Amino acid sequence: MTISILLIVTGFLLLIKGADWLVNGATTLARKNKVSDLAIGLTIVAFGTSAPELVVNSIASLENYSDIVFGNVIGSNNFNLFVILGIVGLIFPIKVQSTTVWKEIPISFLAILLLFILSNGFFFQDANVLSRFDGFILFLLFALFLIYVYMQLKAETVETELTKEDSSNLKIWGFIIIGLSGLILGGKLVVDNAIEIATNLGVSKKIIGLTIVAAGTSLPELVTSVVAAFKKNSDIAIGNIIGSNIFNIFLILSISSFVNPIKFDISFNTDIYLLGGGTIFLFIAMFTGEKKKLDRWEAGILLLVFMAYTLYLIGKEI
Repeated sequence: MTISILLIVTGFLLLIKGADWLVNGATTLARKNKVSDLAIGLTIVAFGTSAPELVVNSIASLENYSDIVFGNVIGSNNFNLFVILGIVGLIFPIKVQSTTVWKEIPISFLAILLLFILSNGFFFQDANVLSRFDGFILFLLFALFLIYVYMQLKAETVETELTKEDSSNLKIWGFIIIGLSGLILGGKLVVDNAIEIATNLGVSKKIIGLTIVAAGTSLPELVTSVVAAFKKNSDIAIGNIIGSNIFNIFLILSISSFVNPIKFDISFNTDIYLLGGGTIFLFIAMFTGEKKKLDRWEAGILLLVFMAYTLYLIGKEI
């Protein structure tokens, strides 16, 4: 158990340092190419921190573990929205750009709504199965989202200052790639060894799945957003979360369905309702308190709701 604890500590150190390098590299990349931190957060950072979900879901789909496929994506998205934004918002109230309020948050809600409709078989497809055709629809929307971000990049002109040390492409991408590698490896070390310790202590696999595994694949988003918040970079923090949630549904679930059609357990509908309600709350929060900002009290509500819901789920499983 001592070795497992040391590996968990090592994992957290990799997560923290990896996030630091990733944020630095992504911010420098944005400055060099004169695009916004938000656009980088919605794309490179979001895709990078969603890598654990992509790996886990591809393997789970190949082995026909449908509950893991849906549970990982929906659970990670809820963790991103309620826990990560809650923690980051408590550290520093998050300023949100108008485009995020009126475009990216509604796009993330559209993704949730479409997931609900397709998974429950409301139209001509098989009931309660996310088919390959459904996956094609999700992947098409992912491609349209990338086109939307690209059009945003073309429309932006960001005035920046860059030093010679910052301007090396090799250095910038080195930070990003090493940072992502640290996040993925660190997250795996933490999750694997936390599961081993919990199992040795007699904690049931159901409880482990509801807590450690659900949060584990979101550790890269958590640490990256917290580091971004401490660096006073709200755009990376919010872009990472909203972007990751969009990536998880449009890209990761589409790829998972391409590997194998995914059976949907309707009990996940409750978690989808929670995710949809949280996204609506985030949108409304942009107009309460200080405008276009997630205030500390609003972030606190997100955290409390998630804690209450998690206790409810654990109570049902015990």
